Amino acid sequence: MKVVTAIDSFKGSLTSIQAGQATQIGIQRVDPTIQVVVRPLADGGEGTVDALTSGMQGQLVTVEATGPLGDPLECCYGIIPDSMTAVIEMSAAAGITLLPQEKRNPLYTTTFGVGQMIRHAIGQGCRHFIIGIGGSATNDGGVGMLQALGFDFLDQKGDKIPNGALGLHFLTGIGVDHVMPELAECTFRVACDVTNPLCGPEGCSAIYGPQKGATPEMVQDMDQWLRHYADLAGESLPQRAKSAESREQRPLRKCKPSPSLADTPGAGAAGGMGFAFLAFLNASLESGIDIVLDETDLESEIKDADLVITGEGMLDRQTSMGKAPIGVARIAKKYQKPVIAFAGAVTPDARACNAAGIDAFFPILRGVTSLADAMETETAMQNLSDTAEQVMRLWMLGHIMSVH
Repeated sequence: MKVVTAIDSFKGSLTSIQAGQATQIGIQRVDPTIQVVVRPLADGGEGTVDALTSGMQGQLVTVEATGPLGDPLECCYGIIPDSMTAVIEMSAAAGITLLPQEKRNPLYTTTFGVGQMIRHAIGQGCRHFIIGIGGSATNDGGVGMLQALGFDFLDQKGDKIPNGALGLHFLTGIGVDHVMPELAECTFRVACDVTNPLCGPEGCSAIYGPQKGATPEMVQDMDQWLRHYADLAGESLPQRAKSAESREQRPLRKCKPSPSLADTPGAGAAGGMGFAFLAFLNASLESGIDIVLDETDLESEIKDADLVITGEGMLDRQTSMGKAPIGVARIAKKYQKPVIAFAGAVTPDARACNAAGIDAFFPILRGVTSLADAMETETAMQNLSDTAEQVMRLWMLGHIMSVH
């Protein structure tokens, strides 16, 4: 018998792999001969680096990078050696949680540290990148990241523009003479689950600027600056493409120098980081869960599984609207496989998950306890393994009765 587990992290309690291992322990108490395949699961946001790196026998790398306000900080990213893929969360260097409320101001926050992480990974031999761009403190259009990779963003005097969205106010020229040549060999898959364009009433400044500390006046200014930036990129990048042709540098030639990219769904993600990846790095913006499921090749394991187990910390109606466990269930139902989910807690409206492909779900709490105690890693591991054991006993009993 083969069981495949792909469980999202129980945030603040269990990593994805720990949840899978706890489930494996419970299942194999029932029958040690059951094959349990543990696969990592994440949605491209927080926890993706840990999930993919640990689940695919990768290694974590620590690098000093520039934080959102220019202060140095240590950032962690993952390298998967089999494919020399770097897994990076932009929030590690430019995340909103890195700043207290009173210091949040998108006029000055930068994505430069994200570019430093990419640059470091390139130096380690990585040429493929999975980038999660959620949770940013920035609205600089990804210019800081691009500067770290060698792009020149210049003011009227030919000097480098200041950090943050405010720098876009002074932007008059974009140069490519110092771009890292290794970018010719790099591919970028960007986990992006928002559809906002770069500018306008649904753009990044209007929708996300206020939570990053922007006033209404700042929102209006930043929106205008980003539109000018997009127009300037559209004018400048064709010259970059022509220059690349003469030097036979593939990445520059395959750029997409079109101002219409500003209107592409997702261009406004992470304060315009989506636009930067699209226009300058020829990236693809994809659903985070789809990237993770593809990179872990979960489908090939599910094809011949007898049972699929998924889950997350809180199972609710939101889960049914396309979160990571539903991505697993979608693949399982493609092959008519039964799906069970475990969760730290479930809400009454979690029944919507049944219609979305999860056949049955079970909370793992086994007694009255405080939230703090329930979230202790050792306690959560024990609760999950004990619940998995009892569910597996019921599953095996059902098989025995169906035979007779």
